[in-house]
Amino acid sequence: MGTGTSRNADGGLHGGEEREESLDQAGGQLYVSLKMENYKKKGDLIPHIYGSVPLVGSWDSTKALSMERESASMWELSFVVPPNHETLDFKFLLKPKHGYMPCIVEEGPNRLLTGGTLQGDARHARLALFKLDNEEVLEYRVFIKADRVSPFDLAASWRAYQDNLRPSTVRGIPDVSINAAPETGHENGSSASLELDLEHYVVPAPSTSANSGLVYAANLAENPRSLTSSGVSGDRPATIKEMEVIIPDPSKVYSGSGMVESKSVGTFSPLQKQDSHRGLFVDRGVGSPRLVKSSSSSTFSFDLKLDSKNKNSMPAAAGAVAAAAVADQMLGPKEDRHLAIVLVGLPARGKTFTAVKLTRYLRWLGHDTKHFNVGKYRRLKHGTNQSADFFRADNPEGMEARNEVAALAMDDMIAWMQEGGQVGIFDATNSSRSRRNMLMKMAEGRCKIIFLETICNDERIIERNIRLKIQQSPDYAEEPDFEAGLQDFTTRLANYEKVYEPVDEGSYIKMIDMASGHGGQIQVNNISGYLPGRIVFFLVNTHLTPRPILLTRHGESRDNVRGRIGGDSVLSDTGEIYMKKLANFVEKRLKSERTASIWTSTLQRTILTASPIVGFPKIQWRALDEINAGVCDGMTYEEIKKNMPEEYESRKKDKLRYRYPRGESYLDVIQRLEPVIIELERQRAPVVVISHQAVLRALYAYFADRPLKEIPHIENIINDPQNGKRTQNHILASLP
Repeated sequence: MGTGTSRNADGGLHGGEEREESLDQAGGQLYVSLKMENYKKKGDLIPHIYGSVPLVGSWDSTKALSMERESASMWELSFVVPPNHETLDFKFLLKPKHGYMPCIVEEGPNRLLTGGTLQGDARHARLALFKLDNEEVLEYRVFIKADRVSPFDLAASWRAYQDNLRPSTVRGIPDVSINAAPETGHENGSSASLELDLEHYVVPAPSTSANSGLVYAANLAENPRSLTSSGVSGDRPATIKEMEVIIPDPSKVYSGSGMVESKSVGTFSPLQKQDSHRGLFVDRGVGSPRLVKSSSSSTFSFDLKLDSKNKNSMPAAAGAVAAAAVADQMLGPKEDRHLAIVLVGLPARGKTFTAVKLTRYLRWLGHDTKHFNVGKYRRLKHGTNQSADFFRADNPEGMEARNEVAALAMDDMIAWMQEGGQVGIFDATNSSRSRRNMLMKMAEGRCKIIFLETICNDERIIERNIRLKIQQSPDYAEEPDFEAGLQDFTTRLANYEKVYEPVDEGSYIKMIDMASGHGGQIQVNNISGYLPGRIVFFLVNTHLTPRPILLTRHGESRDNVRGRIGGDSVLSDTGEIYMKKLANFVEKRLKSERTASIWTSTLQRTILTASPIVGFPKIQWRALDEINAGVCDGMTYEEIKKNMPEEYESRKKDKLRYRYPRGESYLDVIQRLEPVIIELERQRAPVVVISHQAVLRALYAYFADRPLKEIPHIENIINDPQNGKRTQNHILASLP
C-alpha cells in the first residue's frame, strides 16, 4: 500500500510537501503496517498478531489475526487505527496451522505503539524472539511502520486490494489512440450471455415523457401568465410540430412535451445578524463543512442583502458558477443579478432554436432560466390566422397589437425575475430600435439586458428554414395549400426586412453566419461578467449540423459484481461480452461515419469497453471519470449505511447536492462536465461516449432538458425491445 502520493478531488496527483501539508490540515488517520521476515519458518507455524481490543482483536491467542504472505519470506498485516484508539498494545506469535499444537508467543515485553511512535528498546523493535520447547530460539526480523494517511490513500489502497494487487492492464495507452485494423481471431460475444441484443437494438431518442409527441419549439416556452390567468388556454394539440429554424431532425425537437422548470434550492442563504453585521455562508454540499463569514467582519454588511426576495436568484450550482454568483451579488449592481437575453433577428434566422439551446445549457449549469416566446403570446391573444398584412410596419393596429404582446411577455419575465428567476430568454424579432428602446425602458433598474442578434446570409439555409416554418408552425396549421402559406410568409418576411435595424446600441452579441458550424463571426460589445462570458463561449461553439451522439455505460466491472462504488477494476465476464457486442454495434451503426470518435474516461473499465472498437480515434477524458466517492470509494452502500450512517442519510435526503467526504456531489460533476458539453456542441461528427452512471445521468439530462433535481434519479436501465428484459449496460442516443 503506497503512501508516497495522494489523489486530490479532481483526480490529480500531488506528493511530498503538498501531501504533508494536506494531511496536517485534514488530520488523516493512523495507518499501521506490521511485517515479519520469516525465512526460517519451522514446520506449519503461521505468524499472527494478538493484543489490545479492539485494534488487534483479543489477547486470546485463539483469536489472533493471521498475517498474510507478501512474498516467499515476508508476512504482512496492515490496518487503519481509529482516532480514539491510537495506543496499540500487541505481540507477535507463531500459530500452528493445525490446532492440536500450542501457540508460541514472542519473548519479551509487550510492544507499545502510541500515536505512531514505537516505545521501548530499539533492538526489541527490530527483532522478534521465539523459544521452542527444545529450548531452540528463533530470531526473526520485524518491520513496524506507522504513518498518517489521507482518505485518498485509503481509497487507493482499497482499490488495489479489491483488484488483488493486479496492475492496470490498460495503462500506457496514450490519451488519444486509434486502432488501425481489427485483430485477427477476434471473438464475437454470445448473444445468449447478454440480455440486450445490440445488433438489433433500435436506439431510443431522449424524451422526458413516454407521450412526448411532436412539439413546436416555441410552445415549449413559458406559458403566458398574464393571458392564461384571464381564461385563455396555453395548451396546444400534441400533434403540432416545431421549429422555425433548421434543426438536426426536422420532424422532432428533443425537449419533452412541455417546458421544464429547474427551481432548485439556492446555495446561498442569510445567516442571523450577529453583532449588527450580516454574514454569508456558502453551502459546500450536504454532509460537508460550510464556509462561514466571520461575524466580526462587516465587509458585506452594506452591500450584500440576501433576503427572501432574491435568495432564489442564486444558482443551484457548485464551483465556478457558485463563485461567480457570489461575486455578482457582492460587487455588481442590483439589476445585474437578473439577466435578460433579448433575441433580435429576421424570421427564419435561428432565434428560437438558439433560445432553446441556450435555455437548456443555463438550466443544466444550475441557473433558473425561462424562455419567453412573444409569438406564443401573439397566437394566444390574437389567434393563429394572421396574414402577412398584420406584420406590416404601416399597419397601426397590427403594430399596436404586436407591441402589446411584447410588453405582456416582458412584464411576465420581469415579474418572474423579481420572484427569484435568474435568466430570462426573450424570443422575438425585436427588429426595430423603437421596440428595443421600449424593452430597455421596461427593464431599467430591474434587470440587465443583452441583445443577441442572429444574422444569416446563406440563402440555402434561409430557404430551408422558411419551408420548415410553413410545415410546422401553428401560424400555418390551418393552411392546406403549402404554396399559399409560402407566399404569405415570404411577404411577411419582406415586411420585416423593410424596417429592420441591426443592433448597435447597449450590450450585444451578434452571431453572423454561425448556423453551419463552418466559420462565421461573433461580435460582442460591452459584455462583462462571468455569466455573459460563459454565454458567449457557448454560442461560439454551437451550430446546427446534425450528428448522432451515443451514450453508453461501460461493461460490467468486477466492482459492480461486488456492489462496490468507485474503484478501477477490470471487466467481469459479462462486461467482456458487452464490450464485444458494443464493438459490433458501433461498427455497424457508424460504418459510413469514418470521422466519428470514441470518448472514454481514464478508468480502465471504460477503456477496456472501448478496446475492441477499431478504426476510430479514442480519446480519454478525466472529466468523464465516475463521481469521486472520496473516503467511501471501494465501499458498498451497506457498508456506508453501517459505518457512516449520517453520511448515508444525508445522501439519501439530497443526492443532487450531497458531497461525499473528500469527494464530489452531482453538482460538482456537472461543473467538470461543462467542457465535455461544449466540445460535444462543437463536434460535427458522431461521438460515442463510454462513461459511468453518474456522468451519463448528467450528460443525458443536458440533452433531454431534464431538471437538475431529477439527475441523480434518472434510470440508467432500459428495456430490450426483443425480450422485454432489462439491462444496466445501455445505449442512449441524443441529438444536440
